Amino acid sequence: MPARENGHEEPVIRDNRKIDPETGQVRKPTADQQPEAPAPAQAAGDGELQAQLAERTADLQRLQAEYTNYRRRVERDRVAVREQALAGTLTEFLPVLDDIGRARDHGELTGGFAKVAESLEAVVTKLGLSSFGQKGDPFDPTVHEALMHSYSPEVVEPTAIEVLQPGYRMGDRVLRPARVAVAEPEDVPPASDDNVEN
Repeated sequence: MPARENGHEEPVIRDNRKIDPETGQVRKPTADQQPEAPAPAQAAGDGELQAQLAERTADLQRLQAEYTNYRRRVERDRVAVREQALAGTLTEFLPVLDDIGRARDHGELTGGFAKVAESLEAVVTKLGLSSFGQKGDPFDPTVHEALMHSYSPEVVEPTAIEVLQPGYRMGDRVLRPARVAVAEPEDVPPASDDNVEN
């Protein structure tokens, strides 16, 4: 039964779609769809809007800066965790590298074992591991561990006269100090006062 027969008016349906579904063209608003022109803003209202806009802009800039700092911190932490894990793994290989070095020193590094040793050394070098500590290096307590101490007239400063175990570092990080025998210059006895005339 139509709505008019019950004393009610039929509902009015307005199609407010901006694009005509049949033609796909943009519709021009009709007179009853025209937005009302806003009332002229008061000067005080403009100032308040500008203040709110500035506040929101500052909030957005602060959030963007915090997010940028967060991303940098996460990336820095990711790199640090990777380096720490790699350093831990390489540290576990140091006894194996010591055994390879001793075998090389005794002429036992031959045949297939020599190839395996060279491959292993190449891999750890590629991962950033390098050895340090040479006979004749000046003693540096930050990278050397003195296991033996003596005096010698042949040195002018504390010097590593023998490397008992090489040190290893990964980049600037010392994984193990070089273990060395250190010699210091002999003390020169002070001049005797017996020859001084009174």
